Amino acid sequence: MISPIMSASAWGGGHMNEHLSDEELLRYSRQILLSQIDVTGQLRLKGSRVLIVGLGGLGSPVALYLAAAGVGELHLADFDSVDLSNLQRQIAHDTASIGQSKVDSALARLAALNPDITLRAHRQALDADSLAAAVAAVDLVLDCSDNFTTREAVNAACVAARRPLVSGAAIRLEGQLSVFDPRRDDSPCYHCLYGHGSEAELTCSEAGVAGPLVGLVGSLQALEALKLLAGFGEPLVGRLLLIDAFGSRFRELRVKRDPGCTVCGNAADA
Repeated sequence: MISPIMSASAWGGGHMNEHLSDEELLRYSRQILLSQIDVTGQLRLKGSRVLIVGLGGLGSPVALYLAAAGVGELHLADFDSVDLSNLQRQIAHDTASIGQSKVDSALARLAALNPDITLRAHRQALDADSLAAAVAAVDLVLDCSDNFTTREAVNAACVAARRPLVSGAAIRLEGQLSVFDPRRDDSPCYHCLYGHGSEAELTCSEAGVAGPLVGLVGSLQALEALKLLAGFGEPLVGRLLLIDAFGSRFRELRVKRDPGCTVCGNAADA
């Protein structure tokens, strides 16, 4: 059992009413039936604020499932527009959305799905200062971006603000997922695993990707977020989940914090 994330907004600090309406009880009844969530967990979700970075193949299922689950406030960050080639996998958008900003397209879809939640938009690319402010304003961050530079920047901001980060990636027929929680002394960060990475890495537009694979990884990211926010289960901290869609196999690697990491380790404090 893990401790839930308790935001100021959730516990006496602000916007959450500490009760569920009859409509909310019915809307969320199937997950409230789970003893691991119950009404208490649902109230925690209602009082939570989450930042989703990227509203593409990963961010689409993440946003849809978190909105449907009743996470009280979703902050949506993406500066891209919907393109026809996105629609094979980016299920928050549709043909009528082509040419719209992905944020605006997702806002309309999520508001239609659950009008009881609050949606915040970040339509411009986030620089270091605006990213730091966006991360500090929420309880948890999901990195659904598609490039190493953004992942590194999001990770550094989460370490600095001590916000848990749910990170996912998928390309071709391979996916991966992990949770980095800087509130825990034993948790690595993204940089511990990948170092400085490579800007030469391929993107989906170059290498391709299967739509259901990004849907699977994004759904697992949403599940990890619900576990952290509501306070149940065992999150993927210190574990890297590898998905082989070709062979339908899952593999797990144990990963440790690097004391010499320049982001979260002793080197960062020097």
